Amino acid sequence: MRNLRPKKSFGQHFLADKNTARVIAEAATPTPGGTVLEIGPGKGVLTDYLLQRAARVVAIERDRELIPYLCEAYFQEITEGKLVLLEDDAASADWSAALVRGPRPRTIVGNIPYNITGCLLEIATRQAHEVEVVVFMVQREVADRMVALPDSEPYGALSVFLQAAFSIERVRLVRPGAFVPPPRVESVVVRMTPLRPPRAEETPAFRELVRRAFAARRKTLRNAWKSIFGYSSDKLCACALAAGVSLDVRGETLSVEDFDRMAQECTVLGSITTESSPWEAYGERKAHFLRASTPRKRGPQARPSEVASKKI
Repeated sequence: MRNLRPKKSFGQHFLADKNTARVIAEAATPTPGGTVLEIGPGKGVLTDYLLQRAARVVAIERDRELIPYLCEAYFQEITEGKLVLLEDDAASADWSAALVRGPRPRTIVGNIPYNITGCLLEIATRQAHEVEVVVFMVQREVADRMVALPDSEPYGALSVFLQAAFSIERVRLVRPGAFVPPPRVESVVVRMTPLRPPRAEETPAFRELVRRAFAARRKTLRNAWKSIFGYSSDKLCACALAAGVSLDVRGETLSVEDFDRMAQECTVLGSITTESSPWEAYGERKAHFLRASTPRKRGPQARPSEVASKKI
Protein backbone atom coordinates (compact mmCIF):
# COMPACT_ATOMS: atom_id res chain seq x y z
CA MET A 1 0.00 0.00 0.00
CA ARG A 2 2.90 2.35 0.73
CA ASN A 3 4.20 1.92 -2.83
CA LEU A 4 1.24 3.76 -4.33
CA ARG A 5 2.38 5.75 -7.32
CA PRO A 6 1.16 9.23 -8.26
CA LYS A 7 -1.39 9.18 -11.09
CA LYS A 8 -0.61 11.32 -14.12
CA SER A 9 -4.31 11.42 -14.98
CA PHE A 10 -4.98 13.17 -11.65
CA GLY A 11 -2.01 15.51 -12.02
CA GLN A 12 -0.57 14.13 -8.78
CA HIS A 13 2.77 15.33 -7.43
CA PHE A 14 3.00 14.22 -3.82
CA LEU A 15 4.61 16.70 -1.46
CA ALA A 16 7.59 14.96 0.17
CA ASP A 17 9.48 17.80 1.83
CA LYS A 18 8.48 17.95 5.49
CA ASN A 19 9.88 21.43 6.05
CA THR A 20 7.65 22.81 3.30
CA ALA A 21 4.68 20.98 4.82
CA ARG A 22 5.43 22.55 8.20
CA VAL A 23 5.59 26.04 6.67
CA ILE A 24 2.24 25.51 4.93
CA ALA A 25 0.60 24.27 8.13
CA GLU A 26 1.91 27.25 10.10
CA ALA A 27 0.70 29.69 7.43
CA ALA A 28 -2.74 28.07 7.47
CA THR A 29 -3.02 27.90 11.25
CA PRO A 30 -0.99 30.75 12.79
CA THR A 31 -3.03 30.18 15.94
CA PRO A 32 -3.51 26.49 16.80
CA GLY A 33 -7.09 25.26 16.77
CA GLY A 34 -10.01 25.66 14.41
CA THR A 35 -10.99 23.65 11.35
CA VAL A 36 -8.91 23.00 8.26
CA LEU A 37 -10.24 21.73 4.93
CA GLU A 38 -7.37 20.01 3.15
CA ILE A 39 -7.66 19.57 -0.60
CA GLY A 40 -5.87 16.40 -1.73
CA PRO A 41 -4.00 14.96 1.28
CA GLY A 42 -2.09 12.49 -0.91
CA LYS A 43 0.04 10.37 1.41
CA GLY A 44 -0.45 12.70 4.36
CA VAL A 45 2.82 14.65 4.63
CA LEU A 46 0.94 17.93 5.10
CA THR A 47 -1.91 16.22 6.99
CA ASP A 48 0.53 15.24 9.76
CA TYR A 49 1.39 18.87 10.49
CA LEU A 50 -2.20 20.08 10.17
CA LEU A 51 -3.34 17.51 12.75
CA GLN A 52 -0.70 18.84 15.15
CA ARG A 53 -2.14 22.35 14.94
CA ALA A 54 -5.85 22.20 14.04
CA ALA A 55 -8.71 21.00 16.25
CA ARG A 56 -10.33 19.28 13.26
CA VAL A 57 -9.12 18.43 9.76
CA VAL A 58 -11.44 17.51 6.89
CA ALA A 59 -9.48 15.99 3.99
CA ILE A 60 -10.96 15.55 0.50
CA GLU A 61 -9.24 12.87 -1.57
CA ARG A 62 -10.38 11.85 -5.05
CA ASP A 63 -7.99 8.92 -5.51
CA ARG A 64 -9.88 5.91 -4.14
CA GLU A 65 -6.67 3.86 -4.02
CA LEU A 66 -5.31 6.26 -1.40
CA ILE A 67 -8.37 6.00 0.85
CA PRO A 68 -7.47 2.62 2.47
CA TYR A 69 -3.92 3.85 3.03
CA LEU A 70 -5.12 7.05 4.73
CA CYS A 71 -7.73 5.17 6.79
CA GLU A 72 -5.03 2.87 8.11
CA ALA A 73 -2.45 5.59 8.68
CA TYR A 74 -4.89 7.83 10.56
CA PHE A 75 -7.15 5.23 12.17
CA GLN A 76 -6.87 6.79 15.63
CA GLU A 77 -7.46 10.37 14.45
CA ILE A 78 -10.49 9.27 12.41
CA THR A 79 -11.89 7.29 15.33
CA GLU A 80 -11.49 10.29 17.64
CA GLY A 81 -13.20 12.58 15.12
CA LYS A 82 -10.12 14.77 14.75
CA LEU A 83 -9.80 13.80 11.07
CA VAL A 84 -12.69 13.42 8.63
CA LEU A 85 -11.77 11.71 5.36
CA LEU A 86 -13.99 12.36 2.35
CA GLU A 87 -13.61 10.37 -0.86
CA ASP A 88 -14.75 12.96 -3.37
CA ASP A 89 -13.65 15.25 -6.18
CA ALA A 90 -12.67 18.65 -4.75
CA ALA A 91 -13.84 20.30 -7.97
CA SER A 92 -17.45 19.26 -7.26
CA ALA A 93 -17.51 18.62 -3.48
CA ASP A 94 -19.47 20.85 -1.08
CA TRP A 95 -16.72 22.73 0.74
CA SER A 96 -19.20 24.63 2.92
CA ALA A 97 -20.74 21.43 4.26
CA ALA A 98 -17.28 20.06 5.03
CA LEU A 99 -16.37 23.12 7.09
CA VAL A 100 -19.62 24.05 8.79
CA ARG A 101 -19.49 21.55 11.67
CA GLY A 102 -16.00 22.45 12.77
CA PRO A 103 -14.92 25.20 15.18
CA ARG A 104 -13.56 28.52 13.99
CA PRO A 105 -11.26 29.79 12.64
CA ARG A 106 -11.82 27.92 9.38
CA THR A 107 -9.11 27.47 6.80
CA ILE A 108 -8.74 25.92 3.34
CA VAL A 109 -5.34 24.50 2.44
CA GLY A 110 -3.83 22.28 -0.18
CA ASN A 111 -1.11 21.37 -2.62
CA ILE A 112 -3.57 21.62 -5.47
CA PRO A 113 -3.19 19.85 -8.84
CA TYR A 114 -1.95 22.22 -11.53
CA ASN A 115 -4.52 21.00 -14.03
CA ILE A 116 -7.50 22.18 -11.96
CA THR A 117 -5.91 25.22 -10.32
CA GLY A 118 -8.28 27.72 -11.92
CA CYS A 119 -11.36 25.72 -10.96
CA LEU A 120 -10.28 25.39 -7.32
CA LEU A 121 -9.32 29.07 -7.06
CA GLU A 122 -12.78 29.98 -8.32
CA ILE A 123 -14.39 27.77 -5.68
CA ALA A 124 -12.15 29.25 -2.98
CA THR A 125 -13.27 32.73 -4.03
CA ARG A 126 -16.90 31.71 -3.49
CA GLN A 127 -15.92 30.52 0.01
CA ALA A 128 -14.16 33.75 0.99
CA HIS A 129 -17.00 34.91 3.25
CA GLU A 130 -16.96 31.61 5.18
CA VAL A 131 -13.24 31.23 5.99
CA GLU A 132 -10.46 33.17 7.65
CA VAL A 133 -7.62 32.15 5.33
CA VAL A 134 -6.81 30.07 2.25
CA VAL A 135 -3.31 28.65 1.71
CA PHE A 136 -2.55 26.96 -1.60
CA MET A 137 0.56 25.67 -3.32
CA VAL A 138 0.34 26.72 -6.97
CA GLN A 139 2.53 26.91 -10.05
CA ARG A 140 4.92 29.87 -9.86
CA GLU A 141 3.47 31.43 -12.99
CA VAL A 142 0.00 31.35 -11.45
CA ALA A 143 1.27 32.92 -8.22
CA ASP A 144 2.80 35.75 -10.26
CA ARG A 145 -0.59 36.43 -11.83
CA MET A 146 -2.42 36.21 -8.53
CA VAL A 147 -0.39 39.08 -7.03
CA ALA A 148 0.19 41.08 -10.24
CA LEU A 149 -0.51 44.81 -10.33
CA PRO A 150 -2.43 46.64 -13.08
CA ASP A 151 -0.49 47.46 -16.25
CA SER A 152 1.95 44.59 -15.72
CA GLU A 153 2.38 41.60 -18.02
CA PRO A 154 1.05 38.92 -15.60
CA TYR A 155 -2.03 41.01 -14.69
CA GLY A 156 -5.22 39.46 -16.00
CA ALA A 157 -8.71 38.28 -15.19
CA LEU A 158 -7.42 35.90 -12.53
CA SER A 159 -5.66 38.81 -10.79
CA VAL A 160 -8.83 40.90 -10.76
CA PHE A 161 -11.19 38.21 -9.48
CA LEU A 162 -8.88 37.02 -6.71
CA GLN A 163 -7.76 40.48 -5.60
CA ALA A 164 -11.40 41.57 -5.41
CA ALA A 165 -11.93 39.01 -2.65
CA PHE A 166 -8.52 38.46 -1.04
CA SER A 167 -5.32 40.06 0.17
CA ILE A 168 -2.68 37.75 -1.33
CA GLU A 169 0.93 37.19 -0.32
CA ARG A 170 3.68 34.79 -1.31
CA VAL A 171 4.87 32.62 1.57
CA ARG A 172 7.53 30.35 0.08
CA LEU A 173 9.12 29.33 -3.21
CA VAL A 174 9.18 25.53 -3.54
CA ARG A 175 11.60 23.75 -5.87
CA PRO A 176 10.59 20.70 -7.93
CA GLY A 177 12.67 18.41 -5.72
CA ALA A 178 10.16 18.83 -2.91
CA PHE A 179 7.70 16.60 -4.80
CA VAL A 180 7.43 13.01 -5.97
CA PRO A 181 7.60 12.95 -8.92
CA PRO A 182 9.25 16.36 -9.41
CA PRO A 183 7.16 18.64 -11.65
CA ARG A 184 8.83 20.59 -14.43
CA VAL A 185 7.91 23.92 -12.88
CA GLU A 186 8.59 25.73 -9.62
CA SER A 187 5.78 26.19 -7.12
CA VAL A 188 4.85 28.91 -4.66
CA VAL A 189 2.90 28.75 -1.41
CA VAL A 190 0.41 31.63 -1.35
CA ARG A 191 -1.66 32.85 1.57
CA MET A 192 -5.01 34.45 0.74
CA THR A 193 -6.80 36.43 3.45
CA PRO A 194 -10.44 37.34 2.70
CA LEU A 195 -11.16 41.06 2.55
CA ARG A 196 -14.12 42.21 4.60
CA PRO A 197 -15.69 43.99 2.89
CA PRO A 198 -14.34 42.81 -0.48
CA ARG A 199 -12.87 45.34 -2.90
CA ALA A 200 -15.61 44.51 -5.40
CA GLU A 201 -18.76 42.42 -5.59
CA GLU A 202 -18.55 39.70 -8.25
CA THR A 203 -21.82 40.47 -10.01
CA PRO A 204 -22.75 39.22 -13.51
CA ALA A 205 -21.87 42.66 -14.87
CA PHE A 206 -18.47 42.63 -13.14
CA ARG A 207 -17.67 39.15 -14.44
CA GLU A 208 -18.61 39.99 -18.01
CA LEU A 209 -16.70 43.28 -18.05
CA VAL A 210 -13.54 41.57 -16.78
CA ARG A 211 -13.94 38.60 -19.11
CA ARG A 212 -14.37 40.76 -22.19
CA ALA A 213 -11.55 43.14 -21.23
CA PHE A 214 -8.98 40.34 -21.02
CA ALA A 215 -10.34 38.13 -23.77
CA ALA A 216 -9.15 40.88 -26.12
CA ARG A 217 -6.48 42.43 -23.94
CA ARG A 218 -4.64 44.09 -26.85
CA LYS A 219 -7.74 46.04 -27.80
CA THR A 220 -8.87 49.25 -26.18
CA LEU A 221 -11.92 48.95 -23.97
CA ARG A 222 -13.95 50.79 -26.59
CA ASN A 223 -13.49 47.78 -28.88
CA ALA A 224 -13.30 45.04 -26.24
CA TRP A 225 -16.61 46.16 -24.72
CA LYS A 226 -18.31 46.93 -28.02
CA SER A 227 -22.00 45.90 -27.84
CA ILE A 228 -21.51 44.46 -24.34
CA PHE A 229 -24.88 43.82 -22.67
CA GLY A 230 -26.43 44.93 -25.97
CA TYR A 231 -25.46 48.53 -25.20
CA SER A 232 -25.14 51.14 -27.92
CA SER A 233 -21.91 53.10 -28.21
CA ASP A 234 -23.55 56.12 -26.58
CA LYS A 235 -24.84 54.08 -23.65
CA LEU A 236 -21.45 52.48 -23.10
CA CYS A 237 -19.79 55.91 -23.17
CA ALA A 238 -22.29 57.19 -20.61
CA CYS A 239 -21.47 54.33 -18.25
CA ALA A 240 -17.74 54.84 -18.66
CA LEU A 241 -18.02 58.59 -18.08
CA ALA A 242 -20.04 58.09 -14.90
CA ALA A 243 -17.56 55.46 -13.69
CA GLY A 244 -14.53 57.58 -14.47
CA VAL A 245 -13.14 54.94 -16.84
CA SER A 246 -11.49 55.81 -20.15
CA LEU A 247 -12.54 53.64 -23.08
CA ASP A 248 -9.32 54.50 -24.90
CA VAL A 249 -7.11 52.36 -22.66
CA ARG A 250 -6.64 48.60 -22.44
CA GLY A 251 -8.31 46.51 -19.78
CA GLU A 252 -4.97 45.56 -18.25
CA THR A 253 -4.59 49.13 -16.95
CA LEU A 254 -7.78 49.04 -14.86
CA SER A 255 -7.78 48.31 -11.15
CA VAL A 256 -10.31 46.13 -9.34
CA GLU A 257 -12.12 49.30 -8.24
CA ASP A 258 -12.29 50.59 -11.83
CA PHE A 259 -14.04 47.42 -12.96
CA ASP A 260 -16.34 47.61 -9.94
CA ARG A 261 -17.43 51.19 -10.65
CA MET A 262 -18.06 50.35 -14.29
CA ALA A 263 -20.14 47.32 -13.30
CA GLN A 264 -22.23 49.42 -10.94
CA GLU A 265 -22.90 52.05 -13.60
CA CYS A 266 -23.86 49.42 -16.16
CA THR A 267 -26.27 47.87 -13.68
CA VAL A 268 -27.81 51.26 -12.93
CA LEU A 269 -28.38 52.05 -16.61
CA GLY A 270 -30.00 48.77 -17.60
CA SER A 271 -30.64 45.12 -16.92
CA ILE A 272 -27.68 42.78 -17.29
CA THR A 273 -27.84 39.42 -19.00
CA THR A 274 -24.79 37.30 -19.74
CA GLU A 275 -24.27 33.81 -21.03
CA SER A 276 -20.82 33.36 -19.55
CA SER A 277 -20.07 30.20 -17.64
CA PRO A 278 -18.19 30.52 -14.33
CA TRP A 279 -15.02 29.32 -16.09
CA GLU A 280 -15.39 31.83 -18.92
CA ALA A 281 -15.89 34.58 -16.37
CA TYR A 282 -12.34 34.02 -15.24
CA GLY A 283 -11.11 34.55 -18.78
CA GLU A 284 -8.49 31.87 -18.28
CA ARG A 285 -7.71 28.74 -20.30
CA LYS A 286 -6.48 25.54 -18.69
CA ALA A 287 -3.32 25.68 -20.76
CA HIS A 288 -2.24 28.79 -18.88
CA PHE A 289 -2.20 26.81 -15.65
CA LEU A 290 -0.72 23.61 -17.01
CA ARG A 291 1.89 24.14 -19.68
CA ALA A 292 4.03 21.29 -18.46
CA SER A 293 1.58 18.80 -16.99
CA THR A 294 -0.80 16.12 -18.16
CA PRO A 295 -4.43 16.99 -19.01
CA ARG A 296 -6.93 15.72 -16.51
CA LYS A 297 -8.93 12.64 -17.43
CA ARG A 298 -12.29 12.02 -15.83
CA GLY A 299 -12.63 8.68 -14.13
CA PRO A 300 -15.69 7.05 -12.60
CA GLN A 301 -17.79 9.20 -10.30
CA ALA A 302 -16.24 9.17 -6.85
CA ARG A 303 -18.40 7.93 -4.02
CA PRO A 304 -18.17 9.14 -0.41
CA SER A 305 -16.20 6.76 1.78
CA GLU A 306 -17.84 4.90 4.65
CA VAL A 307 -15.59 6.80 7.01
CA ALA A 308 -16.83 10.12 5.71
CA SER A 309 -20.50 9.19 5.80
CA LYS A 310 -20.20 8.24 9.46
CA LYS A 311 -18.21 11.23 10.57
CA ILE A 312 -19.51 14.30 8.76
